[in-house]
Amino acid sequence: MTSPGELERTLRSQLRGEVDFGAAARALTTMDASNYRRVPAGVVAPRDAGDVAAALRICADAGFPVVPRGGGTSIAGQATGVGVVLDLTRHMNALVSVDPVARTAVVQPGLVLDRLRDAVRPYGLAFGPDPSTHARCTLGGMIGNNACGAHSVAWGTTADNVTELAVTAYGGSSYRLGTGWAGAPEGLRELVAGNLAVLRTGLAGGFSRRISGYGGLDALLPERGVGVARAFCGSEGTLGVVTEAVVRLVEAPRAPVLAVLGYADESAAADAAAGLLGAGPLTVEGMARDLVPGAAAAGALPRGDAWLFVEMRDEGAARSLVRGADAAHSLLVTDPAGQRALWRIREDAAGTATRTPDGGMAWPGWEDCAVPPARLGAYLREFRALLAAHGLRGTPYGHFGEGCVHVRIDFDLVTPAGIARFRSFSGELADLVVSHGGSLSGEHGDGQARAELLPRMYGPEVIALFGAYKDVWDPAGGMNPGMLVRPARLDENLRFAALPPGGGELSQGVARCVGVAKCRTTEVGGPGVMCPSYRATGEELHSTRGRARLLHEMLAGEVVTDGWRSREVAEALDLCLSCKGCRSDCPVGVDMAAYKAEFLHHHWSGRIRPPAHYLLGGLPRLLRTVALLRAAAPLNAAARRLPPPGLTRDRPLPPLARTPFTRWWRSRAGASSASAAGASSASPAFEARVRAEPGSGKGRGGESRPQGPGATAVTLWPDTFTEYLSPHTGRAAVRVLEAAGLEVTVPRGPVCCGLTYVSTGRLDRARTVLRRTLTRLEGAPDRPVVVLEPSCAAALRTDLPALLPDDPRAHRLAAAVRTFAEALEQYAPHWRPPRLDRPVAGQTHCHQHAVLGDAADRRLRERAGLTGELSGGCCGLAGNFGFEPGHHAVSVACAREQLLPSLDAARDSGPAILADGFSCRTQIAQLSPYRAHHLAELLADGLPIEGPADSP
Repeated sequence: MTSPGELERTLRSQLRGEVDFGAAARALTTMDASNYRRVPAGVVAPRDAGDVAAALRICADAGFPVVPRGGGTSIAGQATGVGVVLDLTRHMNALVSVDPVARTAVVQPGLVLDRLRDAVRPYGLAFGPDPSTHARCTLGGMIGNNACGAHSVAWGTTADNVTELAVTAYGGSSYRLGTGWAGAPEGLRELVAGNLAVLRTGLAGGFSRRISGYGGLDALLPERGVGVARAFCGSEGTLGVVTEAVVRLVEAPRAPVLAVLGYADESAAADAAAGLLGAGPLTVEGMARDLVPGAAAAGALPRGDAWLFVEMRDEGAARSLVRGADAAHSLLVTDPAGQRALWRIREDAAGTATRTPDGGMAWPGWEDCAVPPARLGAYLREFRALLAAHGLRGTPYGHFGEGCVHVRIDFDLVTPAGIARFRSFSGELADLVVSHGGSLSGEHGDGQARAELLPRMYGPEVIALFGAYKDVWDPAGGMNPGMLVRPARLDENLRFAALPPGGGELSQGVARCVGVAKCRTTEVGGPGVMCPSYRATGEELHSTRGRARLLHEMLAGEVVTDGWRSREVAEALDLCLSCKGCRSDCPVGVDMAAYKAEFLHHHWSGRIRPPAHYLLGGLPRLLRTVALLRAAAPLNAAARRLPPPGLTRDRPLPPLARTPFTRWWRSRAGASSASAAGASSASPAFEARVRAEPGSGKGRGGESRPQGPGATAVTLWPDTFTEYLSPHTGRAAVRVLEAAGLEVTVPRGPVCCGLTYVSTGRLDRARTVLRRTLTRLEGAPDRPVVVLEPSCAAALRTDLPALLPDDPRAHRLAAAVRTFAEALEQYAPHWRPPRLDRPVAGQTHCHQHAVLGDAADRRLRERAGLTGELSGGCCGLAGNFGFEPGHHAVSVACAREQLLPSLDAARDSGPAILADGFSCRTQIAQLSPYRAHHLAELLADGLPIEGPADSP
């Protein structure tokens, strides 16, 4: 028998594409978006159809099975394999041509759906099927699963929109499939001729969402036009590999209108959905209140506890539909922005469904059963009862107009008892679906999750026909074995079984990654951050999902065998910017920054670390020493000539301030006799105003603010960046906070949030620093803690209590942290900021987006007359990341994606450049002609000039 090594050498010698049988490549493809895991022998990224044919011939000769893979977002296990995985996304991802007159496009299998949609939009066209993973799923994967999406009510499934397929079978034979027998494999015509009765009675007459098995075989009937290409769709990689497809395009509606209909409950909405189909809707989507956060529903949705989202081609059709519907309440939305906001609520439901109300995980496996729409209400009532009988929880939503229901269920897929319940529930649910005339899969395919149960849906003659159909295409059985025909058991190959028991937070975290690959989107725009390194490199290795997969395999120990010392994991995490974007943008809240810190902690334990870990990781202590020695000037001069060893030579170090913020503060506060235990005095400017304006209570513009002893006292946190690199930001914040009537104090002695130690994985050192900080603060009175640097505020809110979970002081400090805008909004609500009345451009800090939120900042900017939106994404400097060797190209690419273009686009309006993060301001200064400011600086510049009391 051929060994994997021999197979790898043969493939390398005969293919132009990449061949990788290494641990990292295999680890990245052990899982898709399902509950299953299969370890491949290797991965091949073919360059073209010739490479595909050669790979299939070589693997057949060697006896190795093959599984084609697109975006890896399949939820039933069909994109995993034990032989050779063909990665069709790396090279075979082209839009070959578009014919707007014929309304067709020629595509390669690795083309992402959104790229096709973007390309045909200028012609007023669209590709009808639109699964929720449209930003990362591929056309080849959609053909393999016969994907559908929200608009299938109007435009059908993928099979309805494919006219021709170029297919290569196991062994290397190639076929061109369309309508008619020309180009079909030998024996297929004879198989159909001998089974006409089975095709007509066992398959014909089904409803539109019957996707399960080879459910499209009835397309081969003579009265159906012998649709060989159509019948191939939905075969889940078990017959051959699609190398090219001709797809049909549809006319996109010019001004669609969204009608949102409110109902008393989910059953009422489900019962009503089928009755709306006669109006010709484009979509009929349904969800209930348990998937909609109260804040999102308030004021945005019509009254009710369940809703149907119905999209119509124009306003007249929408108004007619609303008049004829039996909804208790309704909302009609014509403007595109309002529609997008409402669709976002519906789309966010998919993320909400992955978590139970108490924060537990809900898993796929029964994600997309479908029943005839008229049966949906009755089915959902029985489905909810079945969940309750098994002690399980799940929240249905989905394509109610086609009877297709999405749901994730809180299965226990780890313990024997939980797996047994999963198996018994699956059998009973299959019987329930069949009793309503439904399909076990309504759009995602059966894979391993449901193929074992297909005999409950189809009779023995149909199952035998499926096997014969597979054998015509793949007599050797090498294409994706274990799926659809002669399948594996639904409780085999569960991915959780590979993880060690009691693996702790890291094990739970990587298991939480369900692989939906939102981190693989290349879409630019909006507030999202995840995943900047993937968008810069396009490599799965550098996506959040890819890193989670490698960590999963490291803990499993089968593919990645050197544990915490793994070079593969270290390489994958090296380009992680620790932006924390995945913490908020990932549907299941994977927190790769935290996992990277833990990995680095173990990886370098007992070893000499890279110089950057000591220089940048130990920045607070280093800069404190420089300040004590008053050596900022000579150090700046030295850094200009030669960067410190271990740091990149591609960018200069930011200069150190000659006067740290707290030195300025102490000098300024020396004029005041007031003092507070554990904290320095209130500022003299505050004291002077209290004495000069007794009882006036009036500030600029006549606004009222508290004065004297009743004023709220806040502690301004002197983070490392404000203290040593940007003290003018701290001085500006003092001016604004005082102008708002707040009493400002600053902690005595150095305090630190531990951020730089955490980001370099020096977790023991971080704990020591944080305990010392908490001790220094023990004598200070409890008061809000204002943190100007978003990354430090995020570290205090999340990393501090996570690192010191048993220290109540840590939780108190975390709860006291406020951003600059939050402090003004909460403790000076009646203060009116100066009116600046100018546009702004810049970037919301990635940690602010992910951890802190920016709602208060938006409101403060609006009150100050600062107009415009800040860009999303990550600036790319990301603390120490951009200064470390080998990171400069990715760092710059991240900045060039959103941040720098947004500044250039706003240039003509003369905006104020806003960036609260020191890294963001540094990146802007080094890569553009602009100078960015913290919001405190912009507001301070708008205040009246203070007297001498404001200067040291």
